[in-house]
Amino acid sequence: MEPVRILYISPEMEPYLPASEVATTVRTLSQGIQEKGREIRTFIPRYGCVNERRNQLHEVIRLSGMNLIINDADHPLIIKVASLPSARMQVYFIDNDDYFQRRAMLQEEDGKFFDDNDERSIFFVRGVLETVKKLRWSPDLVHCHGWFSALLSVFLKRSYKDDPLFAGTKVVLSLYDDEFLQPLDSKVKQKILMDGIRNKDVEILSDSTYINLMKLAIQYSDGIILGSSVVNKELVDYAGSLKKPVLPFQEDDYVSAYNVFYDKII
Repeated sequence: MEPVRILYISPEMEPYLPASEVATTVRTLSQGIQEKGREIRTFIPRYGCVNERRNQLHEVIRLSGMNLIINDADHPLIIKVASLPSARMQVYFIDNDDYFQRRAMLQEEDGKFFDDNDERSIFFVRGVLETVKKLRWSPDLVHCHGWFSALLSVFLKRSYKDDPLFAGTKVVLSLYDDEFLQPLDSKVKQKILMDGIRNKDVEILSDSTYINLMKLAIQYSDGIILGSSVVNKELVDYAGSLKKPVLPFQEDDYVSAYNVFYDKII
């Protein structure tokens, strides 16, 4: 019997980025779930602050070279990979000169969000899906972490729903204490529209707030995990109203709890 395949998609992960709740969780979780016999792949953005030499990143030519069209502009998709020898684990990096060369991750030094964070998120999640297609690796479950990864559920369940590779793929979304106050670009709804995604599917993003973005992601997810001890209550209530399975915040041994939850969703 083949092992269950889990795809992790996150804006952060140790040791490539500084320790944070998300970065530490994803690092521990991906190795822990692999050690439980699952087959995993992990994707993060290749921000400019990721030290390529120290972390021994190298480009995977056979996976790179595709252009993704976002807001009527072509953006080359570059795929890099690094290995964590201690964990026998590879990590894939989504890279693009327009979106990920800057050294800061999501905001300026003064705390202001980058104006193109919506496009950076879209490029990231679409880049992951296209790379997984090139790998011909069919995940049983995708686990998205935080708002930057949230739109993957929409693309997977609408644009990629007829692709045999994702025919049975489930999506789990981890909610964190990562709320932003500055809305995303007002045209984000139009930028998401592509084959399989209609205006009415993403109407909630007419007002492009954090709450509406996450509500949209919850709609298209199969299960919700509370990844922080403090998560916006409106989102938790919304998931409950849609009868989505919700795993409460796990303070201890979350790897085992998540593993059991995955089986429930799959």
